[in-house]
Amino acid sequence: MSGESTSGRWRPDDLDAFCRQVFMKLGMPEQDAAIAAESLVRADLEGNEGHGISRLPIYAKRMKEGRISPNPAIGYETAGAVLKVDGGNGLGQVVSRRALEKAVPLARSYGLAGVFIRRSNHFGTAAYYCQYAASCGMALVAMTNSPPGIPPWGGRKAFFGTNPIAFGFPVRSGPPVIVDMSSSVVARGKIILANKLGQPIPPGWAIDEEGRETTDPAAALKGAVLPVGGAKGYALAMAVEIMCGLLGEAAYGPHVNNLYKDGDGEADVGHSFLLLDPSKWLDMDAYYARMETFLREVKAVPRAAGVEEIFYPGERRHAKHEARSRDGLDLPREVEQELRRLGEALGVSFPKEGRAG
Repeated sequence: MSGESTSGRWRPDDLDAFCRQVFMKLGMPEQDAAIAAESLVRADLEGNEGHGISRLPIYAKRMKEGRISPNPAIGYETAGAVLKVDGGNGLGQVVSRRALEKAVPLARSYGLAGVFIRRSNHFGTAAYYCQYAASCGMALVAMTNSPPGIPPWGGRKAFFGTNPIAFGFPVRSGPPVIVDMSSSVVARGKIILANKLGQPIPPGWAIDEEGRETTDPAAALKGAVLPVGGAKGYALAMAVEIMCGLLGEAAYGPHVNNLYKDGDGEADVGHSFLLLDPSKWLDMDAYYARMETFLREVKAVPRAAGVEEIFYPGERRHAKHEARSRDGLDLPREVEQELRRLGEALGVSFPKEGRAG
């Protein structure tokens, strides 16, 4: 069956090293390559394969063509607690992580920092930036726009991106609270991956060009992804579009170019981040104590029939990361073969199979 996993597994560290070497062969500095590779492999470890290592070939293709800069000249402009960033057409993971590193001192000084980024590209999972912020003891709201994927409510042609929004909050003992959701029923990356693997998508995910529901991922990519919660998802996508495209002076709606469409120019994706230092509101020990009490009370709510445990957002993501870090990562055969071809073209050896433990 198309899309069937290979019989073996790969060590995450080996896949990370492969990604880093590919990025460096394409002209990316070593530290930036480490950021990009970490983002991709972490997505796979957490079960978000649509934003994982399967994206590496298209990134590489666009870097070779010059549509993404492997070593961008990122520009920063500060005005009080606001950081405006020109991403220099770099890879979104690199531009966003570098911008957040600049924003952390601002948030420590002012209590919060607003980051608005233009001239960037696809930035992977929003959760990745929430995890970084949490490691700094910071809370984060992360948003990005993307190429057209969602129609306005009542329309049948995509206009807004699938425009994810994520919230991250540090926890003293345990994984951070991370709410990472798309404005669409499903992240468009899952449909892209299903199309690559030749697999159908579930009903209710998307419509074709004529506005009819479809389970064909190719037809869905030509049509539109449905907004989550109907009109509410459309409204959320619009709000994120304004935050990232209009306020950040990036492209918006149909003016955001598609990474997967040949012949397009710079994507000019916009990202926005609101970084908050909880210590400016209350003592950090008090913050962590309140958070622990809050989560304990949430998890103690009487459970519905058949439910063994109530999880807070971020717990299952963390558990999957731990299990896959230990047991290794499966790769669909098509993804493995594409990565092997990429490695051969660049003179980078694809790793041998092997369990992490």
